[in-house]
Amino acid sequence: MKRNWLNIVVGVLLLVVFFAVLFIFQVRKGEVAVVTTFGKATRFVGPGAHFKWPWPFQQVYKFDQRIHSLESKFEQVQTADGYNLLVMTYIGWNVSDPRAFYITIGNSMTKAEETLESLLRNSYSGVIGRHLLSDIIATDPKLSKFTQIEDEIAAKLKSDLLANTNNYGIDIKFLGIKKLGLPESVTEAVFERMRSERQLLVSKIQSEGERIASGIKSAADTESAKILSDAEAQALRIKSTGELEAAKTYTEFRQEPELANFLLSLDALESFLKEKSVLFLDTQTAPLNLLKNQKPETTNFTIVPAKQ
Repeated sequence: MKRNWLNIVVGVLLLVVFFAVLFIFQVRKGEVAVVTTFGKATRFVGPGAHFKWPWPFQQVYKFDQRIHSLESKFEQVQTADGYNLLVMTYIGWNVSDPRAFYITIGNSMTKAEETLESLLRNSYSGVIGRHLLSDIIATDPKLSKFTQIEDEIAAKLKSDLLANTNNYGIDIKFLGIKKLGLPESVTEAVFERMRSERQLLVSKIQSEGERIASGIKSAADTESAKILSDAEAQALRIKSTGELEAAKTYTEFRQEPELANFLLSLDALESFLKEKSVLFLDTQTAPLNLLKNQKPETTNFTIVPAKQ
């Protein structure tokens, strides 16, 4: 009897498990599920346990709503000025509208990535094709439009995703250019252009330096001329003062010409008889004629009359 009850309990449990497998499904956190009835989407449910009819009446498709990353291939595009450029981009995306996602793409994440890659290629090709190479690769950071171009590619991709009648149910979270490259055929031309830009910058800096140097030199010349002018004016004033004082002396000398001659002779003697000296000179020659009647002991020098 007990064995029969045990079989009944086991059978009931198996029926419950079978019922749960057929009629109940679980959606994890971060997922969203689409329930289709005879192939048509009828319900969209979030995390938790939910009821469904078994196949072939209903089917459940689950989509991960976390952010997925995707990188484009390293492909060649052309800029507005005719240069070929190798570009690789990356994006982060997730399923924002499961109904639109299922209707336009289905339940294949692989197909979703293929669709995104195609739309991404069209986006960056179109945007870069409207810009010059110098907007992307520039020696001066102020002239670079790199960030602006990334924003334009993201805006173009989002616009394309919404262009579909039901849209794709995909939201772009971030986008960026991962890698840039130049084909060998244009590398030398780009380097030459970069050298030209650097040379222009060098010329500008050199011209600015020469302008500043010229200003400094001009200011120094002006200051030098002013100092020389002031010095010459001061020298002229001193000379005028000296000549004025000399004129006073000359006035006195004109009144006493003999005294003037005597004083000038004394000055001449003092200039070459500052120390003891032995001179062999003619005493008739001025100013030595003043010493003819002097006694030797009263002077610091010796007078030896010249032989006739």
